[in-house]
Amino acid sequence: SRGLGDVYKRQVVERIKEKSMALLELQNITAGYDKNVILKDLNFQVEKGELVSLLGSSGCGKTTTLRLIAGFSTPMEGKFIFDDKDYTQVPLNKRNFGFVFQSYALFPHMTVFDNVAFGLKMRNLPQEQIRKEVLEMLETVDLKGFENRFPKEMSGGQRQRVALARALVIKPDLLLLDEPLSNLDAKLRVKMRVEIRRLQQKFGFTAIYVTHDQSEAMSISDKIIIMSKGKVEQIGTPREIYYHPKSRFVADFIGEANFLKAKVKSVNGEKAVIDVIGEEIEVNNYGEKVAGEEASLVLRPEAVVLSEKGLLEGTVTLSTFMGSYQYYQVMVGDMEIQITDYNPVNRRIYEVGEKAYLDFDPHGVYIL
Repeated sequence: SRGLGDVYKRQVVERIKEKSMALLELQNITAGYDKNVILKDLNFQVEKGELVSLLGSSGCGKTTTLRLIAGFSTPMEGKFIFDDKDYTQVPLNKRNFGFVFQSYALFPHMTVFDNVAFGLKMRNLPQEQIRKEVLEMLETVDLKGFENRFPKEMSGGQRQRVALARALVIKPDLLLLDEPLSNLDAKLRVKMRVEIRRLQQKFGFTAIYVTHDQSEAMSISDKIIIMSKGKVEQIGTPREIYYHPKSRFVADFIGEANFLKAKVKSVNGEKAVIDVIGEEIEVNNYGEKVAGEEASLVLRPEAVVLSEKGLLEGTVTLSTFMGSYQYYQVMVGDMEIQITDYNPVNRRIYEVGEKAYLDFDPHGVYIL
């Protein structure tokens, strides 16, 4: 029994450690403006050193959540806990948080040096220390030699680097980023999100990143919080969100997905045998369906290829070469399926009107 007692003690200690890892926590938050409720009973945690993305379409409540954490507003109900302290009513200027905005929010009449130094000057640090830390930070964000320029003399990507440097130089307890890359062109967005991730991993700071761009959230995050209508739909790593969505909304929101009508024939643990247009297939049962229920078989476009043999027969209605992949639309029964067949070189290309089979690993797909 002593051995079991020791095991129990270790488990308790581990649970305490896990709980203490949460740097911030929103507890039963309801928030909005006037009588317009935007967030309702919102709960989530962010651990120290994580970069967490709030992802959702316009109006889902992600920016309201960020403003509440920042201190620009207070909730109608609930608590905001930060570093084991109640921050619900702590004013904005008492929170050592860094901010990076969509519009950069740089002071146009100040040089790059003075923009980055602004927060340090507000803290009344010695001039020599300010100069040393600003120049080091500018070198970190690859802007060495730009200290005497003004924002209007710089590109969008360079201005965003200045905004990042200004936010990071104060050594914030938390970095908040509100759609920081949405004003940049597509190629520069990709470059900047890699840069943000590099800086986050180098310094190990905790960050909350608001975006409506799914690929941006997938590429930059340790964890994604998907929001809809002021509520959390799912929280998980990018891989968990993509491969194990808990609802049709999440599966459809993250990446592309085909939904095929199916009927559950039998269930065995986490697996289910389903009927799709007369074909029986064993798949993962993420929707926790029972025998006799209607379900949706979820097929990611990249998880399927066209072949002369396969699981489901269809007719090609669109065939387009896209360089790195061949894009197909295929009718399976009365359902239109999208397929992105990657690396099509030296592969047979199916043309419009041809019959072909959808071939996929049945253990790599699932029903909801």
